[in-house]
Amino acid sequence: MNTTSAATASPSATFGVRPAAAATRGAVGRRIRGALSVRKVGGVYVLIMIVVYFSVTVPKTFPQWDTVRQILNGNAVSAMAALALIIPMAAGVFDISVAYTMSLSGVISAWLVVHTGLPLGVAIVLAVLAGTGVGIINGVVVVVMRIESLIATLATGSLIQALITMVTHDNSISHSKLNGSFSKIAQGSLQGLTLPILYALVMTLAIWHLQQHTATGRRLYAVGFNRDATRLAGINTNALRFSTLVLSGTLAGATGVVLASSIGSGSPTAGTPYLLFAFAAVFLGATQLKEGRFNAWGTIIAVLLLGTGTTGLGLAGAPSWARSMFTGIVLIAALAVTGLQRRSVGGARRRSWKRPANDRDATQHPTATVQQQEGEQQ
Repeated sequence: MNTTSAATASPSATFGVRPAAAATRGAVGRRIRGALSVRKVGGVYVLIMIVVYFSVTVPKTFPQWDTVRQILNGNAVSAMAALALIIPMAAGVFDISVAYTMSLSGVISAWLVVHTGLPLGVAIVLAVLAGTGVGIINGVVVVVMRIESLIATLATGSLIQALITMVTHDNSISHSKLNGSFSKIAQGSLQGLTLPILYALVMTLAIWHLQQHTATGRRLYAVGFNRDATRLAGINTNALRFSTLVLSGTLAGATGVVLASSIGSGSPTAGTPYLLFAFAAVFLGATQLKEGRFNAWGTIIAVLLLGTGTTGLGLAGAPSWARSMFTGIVLIAALAVTGLQRRSVGGARRRSWKRPANDRDATQHPTATVQQQEGEQQ
């Protein structure tokens, strides 16, 4: 009987193929459940609830394709402003001057188009380079002079705003010349969707690739989590932090040009209203997909959530202060959740670094910090 049973047994069962396949399916199921968990994509579930709520309360205007276009078009520049913050934030550096840099580059691009005979491409490049210059100044103040980034970039932003006001006397630069090719930079559209949506998508893909598929991106995360350990591992943390501020200034400069094109003028205060929204989106985005880490796709989810909420409030006839209150509440909640996640991740790392106390292990800790960070990203 035993011989017959063995002979008739399935070859896959004999060699353990079925249990292996079941284990594979179980692992795939666990990965899917983990990817769809509230801790990973809670913002998506909140976004769905917001859509359902306004679809019920404002059924005649909210659940329409025009509303979708309004949300995407109206928040594309906001997404670009938020994306400009991600790289320095990942390295533990704040850049408050982003909003003021947007105003500066917008004013410069409009002035060059109106008052000079330079080709449009040259005017755009010069305006973006102005943003790069701001980033270099921020890098010198923060990295070389060792001033706390939050205070340093706030001071830089104030100086930028003072310079703009001094030159423009708080008057917007408007002219018919801005209604031609310059306006098409942001107002050109395809199927009702404006070009800034494409710009934001390209920025998102570039930042995602940098953070997830390059050694530099992994080192930026390591600097943000533990700068001293990363420096002791032989990585030039100052160069990384300096470069993040330069990149942030450059992206903010490009965003300012797009903003000026979208409103058709060089406004001295055009970028200021984007500051709170951008930081709210970045911190909320850090609670999505990569827990406790500032990331591009999480930021896009956050922009859509905030944009949908504020648009829905507008269509529902809510007072203007309700939209600011909504953004503020989301920012506070995002800060709280991000802080908990980062402390949780940091605590797990510190526990994993504990080894038998000897000199060799102690000297290996800084390197282990960066290696573990890079391993997690891979």
